Amino acid sequence: MRYSKDSDKRRELECRNELFAADVNMCCQPSAGNDDTMENMAPVGGEDAETGVAADPVTAADMGAETEEEAEIEAETEAEVLEIEVDKLSEKYYKPLTVHATTDDEGKQVRTVLQRRLGVSRKLLSQVKLTEHGLTVNGRRVYTTAIVSAGDIIQLRMLREESDDILPEDIPIRIIYEDEYLLIVNKPAGMIVHPTHGHYTGTLANGVVRHWKTVGEKVRFRPIHRLDEDTSGLVAIAKTGYVHQQLSEQLQAGTVDKQYLACVYSIPAPSDGTVQGPIDRDPERPHYRIVTPDGYPSVTHYETVRTYKWGERTGGAASVVRLKLETGRTHQIRVHMRHIGCPLIGDKMYSIEPLTVQELEAAVGRQALHAERLGLTHPMTKQWMEWQAPLPEEFMELDRILSRMAEGDTCSNDS
Repeated sequence: MRYSKDSDKRRELECRNELFAADVNMCCQPSAGNDDTMENMAPVGGEDAETGVAADPVTAADMGAETEEEAEIEAETEAEVLEIEVDKLSEKYYKPLTVHATTDDEGKQVRTVLQRRLGVSRKLLSQVKLTEHGLTVNGRRVYTTAIVSAGDIIQLRMLREESDDILPEDIPIRIIYEDEYLLIVNKPAGMIVHPTHGHYTGTLANGVVRHWKTVGEKVRFRPIHRLDEDTSGLVAIAKTGYVHQQLSEQLQAGTVDKQYLACVYSIPAPSDGTVQGPIDRDPERPHYRIVTPDGYPSVTHYETVRTYKWGERTGGAASVVRLKLETGRTHQIRVHMRHIGCPLIGDKMYSIEPLTVQELEAAVGRQALHAERLGLTHPMTKQWMEWQAPLPEEFMELDRILSRMAEGDTCSNDS
């Protein structure tokens, strides 16, 4: 039998105890007229005075069975109370981060153990310690300065959050991978990752929030990195503050593997190399980035995958290049490729006019840049994971046109 409240179970247990006690007392009452003699005590399991029928004996085994049943009821009640408490916590908090303290943790403060074992940031600790069940040791709420003993079970719980400022929209999203901590999606070109001033709807965030509401998840939208509006490909989204913190640190440490595929004008020289050009805003055009000695350090590695050449007179050429970022500046690939004379096909902002071919621009309809591969260490399982997004159709069309041009067909090179 299942109970919604442990008080119902306890009431039943009390009633059973009272009935059991009454049965024992009746069996052991002395007979009238000889209250102080053992001889006239009604024998347990003797004959009924009126009918002469032997009564059922109440043996030690029966009493033991009652005691065992009481223990089972008590244990079942405690289990159900615990289950109710866990359910209530799971509604309010994410699944806890748990550390089983060892002898190496003995005598250290809770915050020291959590920072050493899980890499929990000070900011996250300052947030969870303010909630009732945010930080516990052996089920009891503690301060971050509490001293740990070997064998202690330390648990950190984060409050569930939602992106209430993002409007859920029925926008199809291409999910590559999802678990309770992480979401990897393949963003199409023409879509902004997160709402910004003047762009409150139609973003990847709007579609993801709707997806989570549909499946009943209470999660806040936390992208680990972003892609330009007209760049397609893989985007990683954290589902908890801890996962976001861990992956952000991986990004800063350069251990996240992000690889892009781009179609560019001309052929890089050398075919494989590294662009090290500091990037900053153009003082005259705030939205435009340039390579400047006073800019922020920026490093892009590239390798040429395929080349196309056409028109001996015009010297037309294009390439498919694979790129890997060591830093993550705004427009970094686009700026660096232009810097070495190989602007992306379809990139109106960083184009070099003499190289532009209108047929190619029209075929791709946007900058030919795709976030093809993504690799990272999962913050919870500590396993290395990799994903790949298939090439969009516009890239296939570019390849068909470039292959035809390279085979000798003519094409307008007017800008």
